[in-house]
Amino acid sequence: MSSAWAAYMTSLSVPAALNEALTRDYSLGSAYDEMFMRPGEPRPHYQPLARQLAQLGPEGFRHIKAMTDLSMLQDGVGFTVYRQEEGIERVWPMDPVPRIIPADEWSHIEKGLIQRIVTLNLFLKDIYHEQFILRDRIIDPKLIYEGEYFRREFMGVRVPRDIYIHICGTDLVRDVDGRYLVLEDNGRTPSGVSYMLTNRQVLKRVWPQAFEPLHVRSTDDYPAALLDVLRYIAPGGRADPTVVLLSPGIYNSAYFEHTFLAQRMGIELVEGRDLLVDQNRVYMRTTRGLARVDVIYRRIDDDFLDPLTFRPDSILGVPGLVNAYRSGQVALANGVGTGIADDKGIYPFVPDMIRYYLKQDPILPNVETYRPLIRSHLDHILANLENMVVKTVNESGGYGMLVGPASTAKQREEFRSHLRARPREFIAQPVIQLSTHPTFVEGKLEGRHVDLRPFVLCGEKVVVVPGGLTRVALPRGSLVVNSSQGGGSKDTWVLSE
Repeated sequence: MSSAWAAYMTSLSVPAALNEALTRDYSLGSAYDEMFMRPGEPRPHYQPLARQLAQLGPEGFRHIKAMTDLSMLQDGVGFTVYRQEEGIERVWPMDPVPRIIPADEWSHIEKGLIQRIVTLNLFLKDIYHEQFILRDRIIDPKLIYEGEYFRREFMGVRVPRDIYIHICGTDLVRDVDGRYLVLEDNGRTPSGVSYMLTNRQVLKRVWPQAFEPLHVRSTDDYPAALLDVLRYIAPGGRADPTVVLLSPGIYNSAYFEHTFLAQRMGIELVEGRDLLVDQNRVYMRTTRGLARVDVIYRRIDDDFLDPLTFRPDSILGVPGLVNAYRSGQVALANGVGTGIADDKGIYPFVPDMIRYYLKQDPILPNVETYRPLIRSHLDHILANLENMVVKTVNESGGYGMLVGPASTAKQREEFRSHLRARPREFIAQPVIQLSTHPTFVEGKLEGRHVDLRPFVLCGEKVVVVPGGLTRVALPRGSLVVNSSQGGGSKDTWVLSE
């Protein structure tokens, strides 16, 4: 943010009505608050928004919230929660108070994310080829070979442009001092970008006035940028490759996203039954006969991708697809075997990878992490379980996790047994007081914990979308932001210089 702009923002007076009507009983607590420096005093980059909120008042903002919910319902924006083997379809929950990130903060985030995805791609290329990082004992080889998502079948296989992770969603949190920390990387089939784009569309529709005082960077270019990445990895550098999005089908929790992205990119949405492989070439069934497919943006995990190579009981994938990929006749995004890079057991070593491959210090640090495989770490975890978050290394969506302060004695005892029996399958982290953000609850603003998932594209160049999916833990005091666990979302505004 320029000094002149900062001075202008600071000079704005925020009506007292904001403090009285919407922020009554707003408690900052011990966490870093994204909007407020002190009670009733917004940070400079939030002051124009504070003025808008003050002018609306509780009734006006209640109308904005109702219109937001109605727009999501009418547009069919939903997701599925799986509980006890029963799918529950829900409307996507969006809170209309946007999160705002000033330009200087975003520049720091962007540099850190670029550094991270470049490193992870170098790591994957190394792991599936020379394995220098293992020979130099930066990482214990057992951690790789025992990883559930390490694919021995792809040792020595060259992938298009040497890029393994083309789309990455890296989860960031802020500690009590406001520092951005990396919570985890999602380099297999990261989801949520459609909700990021929809949040922006809906907020522009129901509250366009909020954008007027600020220069908010656009996120609309994401589908075009993604399509550029997919075309860039086409075999043989074909000028006009055929690109498809491979989905598990309508019962998948992210099916809305699959249809949304396929439509926005102007490509075919297909399921496994729509594709076949002949002579290591992939074809799509159409009303005009078979059509060659060059690039597949797959939203199916490795295990279900090809029943001839992985799970033989899978009906979601395409028989022979892996051989076609290995022979270079088709490109996949993301590549097969990328899961070893977002294995939470490997996550603690990413800062070491950055130093090893790039000879740089990490721009975005990790959250402090304990590994039960190390006896002293295990002892510390077991002795402090009520103050730790324990995660299963290959789970996502908030599943397979123990949040110590919210757990029962019985749950902690169960996790103690799991940790002792299967230490490779877990990591533990101290409870991070995620930053809070004003969220409209029962007619007023209350602080709720948030994180941020920016989306990074790696093709001819690395593109970090100026924004991301801000996820919010809607229940009071909750630190679990995942939509599958009752979380919601916010539009994320990145300001121009």
